Amino acid sequence: METASRCSPNEHLVIIGNGMACHRLLEALVNHPQRPRRITVVGEEPVPAYNRILLSPLLAGELAPEALTLQDAAWYADNDITLTLGDRVTSIDRERRLLLTHRGDILSYDRLVMATGSRPTLPAVPGITLDGVHTFRDLRDADALEAIAQQGGNAVVIGGGLLGLEAAEGLRKRGGSALTVSVLQRSGRLMNRQLDTTAAQLLEATLRERGIIIETGASLAALEDNGQGQVQSVTLSDGRKLAADSVIVAAGITPNAELGQQSGLMFDRAIVVDGHLTTSDDHIYALGECCQFEQHTYGLVEPIWRQVEVLAAVLCGETPAAYQEAPTATKLKVSGVSLFAFGPTEAAAKHEELRYQDPETGDYCRLLLHQGRLIGAVLYGDTRHGPWYFEQALAATDLTACRHLLLFGATDAQTALDNHFDNPLDTLSSPLSLTREAA
Repeated sequence: METASRCSPNEHLVIIGNGMACHRLLEALVNHPQRPRRITVVGEEPVPAYNRILLSPLLAGELAPEALTLQDAAWYADNDITLTLGDRVTSIDRERRLLLTHRGDILSYDRLVMATGSRPTLPAVPGITLDGVHTFRDLRDADALEAIAQQGGNAVVIGGGLLGLEAAEGLRKRGGSALTVSVLQRSGRLMNRQLDTTAAQLLEATLRERGIIIETGASLAALEDNGQGQVQSVTLSDGRKLAADSVIVAAGITPNAELGQQSGLMFDRAIVVDGHLTTSDDHIYALGECCQFEQHTYGLVEPIWRQVEVLAAVLCGETPAAYQEAPTATKLKVSGVSLFAFGPTEAAAKHEELRYQDPETGDYCRLLLHQGRLIGAVLYGDTRHGPWYFEQALAATDLTACRHLLLFGATDAQTALDNHFDNPLDTLSSPLSLTREAA
């Protein structure tokens, strides 16, 4: 795969998909003096791009729908971008560089960006197509879940990750006492990819106190029909049944990459790209959740934003440094609880583990070190110092000199570190009683 030659100012750039990745790319392009003059965007949803991250507070009734809109239709027109909504590209003629849409429109392109995103992964179990089974991915889903909350009854959420927990909390807030909300998590703990056991237990206790039923180690076996095509219960692999007037699936995503695969682009788990986001066709690029770089696919915004920087430069005729994978930290708020995490979720034998837990505030901090260097952290509640910890991990800073102060946060630890570098012969005590466990 090679990056195409420098762009012509008059070339036609077409972008398939109008989600957050596309919008971020457009914002980068319109501010560049060498931007492609002709840009067309084809989006399947009937509204301009919006912030999917805010779907959870929308469901909870904390935001109005218009608060999610990134830019209205006038912004596209003001920036000479042709926006087509409520349509989708059904085929790509790579030889003639033509696109066919569901409406029957034919578009020509000089360069093409596929930013088709992803869709919720549905478990392959009996009954998954019954009425009453929903996902939580777009504005239409949020409307459906709001209706579920207003109707009351029993709602079962499949998936104990961020999206599943946010869906459950939003339903609880909207439905109140009329709605019973349960969460099924296949793993033994909630958010097992981000949290260690202690933080997951704290989060579970918080959600239970709010009235959400949590079932960990729960594997879905089937959805049961009421005889009229409507779900009425879920069956677990251990034989238990839970009443369910509605089921919300939030258990992972699948790249929307079939269009690229059907077009003959190199494909593995998604559309394969190189470091300049170029596919096996040097006139076609893929961005975000529909693409695969090396062995990586995507679901978080941080790496996608870095992809946008590279691709925007390429599309404006530059030759930027290639995209590379980089460590990322997870900073988020789950049901009002702040979390920050990076690195391994569990300690290995080679790791030194430092912990602090305050039972009164509910704050929790766990740090993992190896040979004096920080390689992982989980913060629950008070996450103010998370970015500093992550900065030290990225720099591979030897923190031996301030190890005894690490759990107290950035200010004291950085001061000790600075003093050590100013006076390298000084030694600092390291009382184990302060760092091993303060709970």
